[in-house]
Amino acid sequence: MTKQYNAESKMESVRQGDILVLQGHVVDKDFMKQAAGQYFREGYNCAEAIVRAFRNAMQLDISDDALRMASGFGGGLGHAGCLCGALAGGIMVLGMIQGRDNKEQSREPIYTSAQEFHDLFRQKFGATCCRAINPHSFDSKEHLRNCIKITGNTAELLSDYMRDKLGF
Repeated sequence: MTKQYNAESKMESVRQGDILVLQGHVVDKDFMKQAAGQYFREGYNCAEAIVRAFRNAMQLDISDDALRMASGFGGGLGHAGCLCGALAGGIMVLGMIQGRDNKEQSREPIYTSAQEFHDLFRQKFGATCCRAINPHSFDSKEHLRNCIKITGNTAELLSDYMRDKLGF
């Protein structure tokens, strides 16, 4: 009998260790890469996997109902092949950290982070469109294999960005 990795229980045990510190907000990039990849393997799309992994690891105030907003971003906006869902999920995570609560607050912090993360993503993958970075037919074995790598690598990239630019 093979014991299957469970992202939920793994995150709980990691929170008790040394990986997540500073009130549960420093994120280990290798752990995040693995967690996002596992959520993808469990059936979540790329955007859902990124948001779910960071929500759980950072204890962000995102309800399961709110997580549903990420669902339409998979497949480059519902299989349209446009904006990569993993990138969109990363921007959603940044929005939960830096987004505005009201119109009087400055939008510049999140706009700056969104643009910088977008540019890092494009630099790493060569494009930001799903169909450009993963040209295989949607839901084919090759597409899913490539997408899981993109999702995990995006989680790692977001972890690095948050550490280097935001101090997490």
